[in-house]
Amino acid sequence: MSGSLAGITVLDLTRVLSGPYCTMVLSDMGARVIKVEHPGKGDDTRHWGPPFVGTESAYFLSINRNKESVSLDFKHPQGRDVLHRLVAHADVLVENFKPGTMDRAGFGWEALHAEFPRLIYASISGYGQTGPRRDEPGYDAVIQAEGGLMSVTGAGDGPPYRLGVAISDIVAGMFAAQGVMAALFARERHGDGQRVDIGMLDTTAALLTYQAGNYFATGQVPLRLGNRHPTITPYETLPTSDGEIVIAVGKTASGSGSAPRSAGPSSPTIRAFAPIATAWRTMTPSSRNSTARSARAHAPSGPSASARPACRVAVSGMSVRYWPTLSSPRARWWRRWSIPLWARRV
Repeated sequence: MSGSLAGITVLDLTRVLSGPYCTMVLSDMGARVIKVEHPGKGDDTRHWGPPFVGTESAYFLSINRNKESVSLDFKHPQGRDVLHRLVAHADVLVENFKPGTMDRAGFGWEALHAEFPRLIYASISGYGQTGPRRDEPGYDAVIQAEGGLMSVTGAGDGPPYRLGVAISDIVAGMFAAQGVMAALFARERHGDGQRVDIGMLDTTAALLTYQAGNYFATGQVPLRLGNRHPTITPYETLPTSDGEIVIAVGKTASGSGSAPRSAGPSSPTIRAFAPIATAWRTMTPSSRNSTARSARAHAPSGPSASARPACRVAVSGMSVRYWPTLSSPRARWWRRWSIPLWARRV
């Protein structure tokens, strides 16, 4: 079955993570993606390893499936001519160079929009195409810190931590893909292409959602609470004899409303739950029995898995729902690891 974006051609002038993740999402949804890489070395992440699968890094394969690739130096006149012809046949162009780079090469938004008014032009950068910091490079770890994610991640008595994946890069790619799809929809209505401007700091700050809402409502800076939740409880990780289990109770026993509003470290509910948590730690049941017991009590729970079993569980569950096809023989082992989104005609 063809995807929702079948017939759409995307010219991918991105590298590393944020841009390739965006174009991978579009390719998973059926778009034809032509990835333009620098002659001789290609995308930097081709060499980010170990591990490698043949000559390709696992990192590169994880975010570049279902794409065609061409090496092209568009600083050279012949390269610019080839790129111009590719743009002429594209519906979407995605790039994540530093702002101004594409303008200097003659392929900026203003120049291409004047010649190809239906082209959708998406740019991903650290701080956006406008503003006083537009020329600064964007790195995931720095953006996680500046965007506030690290300030709410980690134990309350410890230092802030960045997430174990490059979430600022990934969410920028996700927002970019969303912007591209909205622009495609708008083009169907009005006929013109649009500019999509994604700043990593903007998209990372947008993830704060209720943490930011709590601050604006109270003026109190959100605290790091480890694996606990700032407003509901019990909602945390508990140890068992063979691992950890996460208990997440979002409703009261009556099923009406959520668990108590005041769930800070010193709240009455936290104090009331403390003896239960202590008893649980003393009994140290197995994670499997703990999960079964929680299920009987209608309390959402699950074992805290490392990356290895988490991948296995996700693959076994997702294989029923998502099954993308891959064009790269080297990437067959990624075939079940696709975006968790399936849009089709019923």
